[in-house]
Amino acid sequence: MEYIAGNTNFKFRNSAVTLGKFDGIHLGHQLLLDKVISFKQLGYLAIMFSFLYHPGNLFSDKEFEMIYSEDEKVAKLRQMDMDVLISYPFTEATRSIEPEDFIKDILVGQMDAKVIVVGNDFRFGRNRRGDIELLKQYENVYGYQLIACEKRTWKDEIISSSSIRNKIKEGNIKDANEMLGQPYFIMGKVLHGRKIGRTLGMPTVNLVPMSNKLLPPCGVYATKTIVDGVAYEGVTNIGYKPTVGEEKQKGVETYIFDFDQDLYGKEIMVELYNYQRPELKFDTIEELKEKMHQDILIAKKYFAG
Repeated sequence: MEYIAGNTNFKFRNSAVTLGKFDGIHLGHQLLLDKVISFKQLGYLAIMFSFLYHPGNLFSDKEFEMIYSEDEKVAKLRQMDMDVLISYPFTEATRSIEPEDFIKDILVGQMDAKVIVVGNDFRFGRNRRGDIELLKQYENVYGYQLIACEKRTWKDEIISSSSIRNKIKEGNIKDANEMLGQPYFIMGKVLHGRKIGRTLGMPTVNLVPMSNKLLPPCGVYATKTIVDGVAYEGVTNIGYKPTVGEEKQKGVETYIFDFDQDLYGKEIMVELYNYQRPELKFDTIEELKEKMHQDILIAKKYFAG
């Protein structure tokens, strides 16, 4: 997959394009992506057009928390059959593009879009004036086919990135995963920790997520860690490690069952499956060790059935 990030200078021919924020790449997003990819058999280039930073970042001093960081989004899309991912820079100039100019100059002029696939509530351009009616209006002018998809639902609820964010913030990983259509995950390079787990006979791997990564509540989760494409069951603590000297930054520490490889410096992915308990501060290391053994048994029981 070709990845274009923060660059407005690109040119493609004969493409099928889907557009959106795509935070989470949930079941609704996957419907759009699958539709675009299906046009490859007709000779079209499959393109996903998104923005490098979430539009919310432009209007607030507070960094907008993303379900998936940019690196995580790219990693997930590389597992699909997309030809090109364009992460377009979202700036004041981008925000001010007239929707008609976006269609003429970018969709048609730079991507030569023959098929455009969007959700039926898709908005774009200056003051969010562009919508599927406008795209439909120019369909014959520029010779593309517009496909507007209905929203997907789950338990009578429209699947959206905002609803998934709420589930993650609540620690409701099971429901979040069902709407995502895949396990919510945290990706990063393994860093050196304090090696406290090793002294307890349970060596762990440590990740520090990106600052704009949306994390669930501090606590212990049943997880699978993906190393070189292989999934290993384990248990993960997300939080500040209050018992062994509280960290300043929220971290992700995982004990992988029956695993003894050195992963320092390696890129791994930790998938969350089940919330087990909140993060606790214990009076002694022995109490922490006993609770960790209980956490392991609970996680193994969860994965067993």
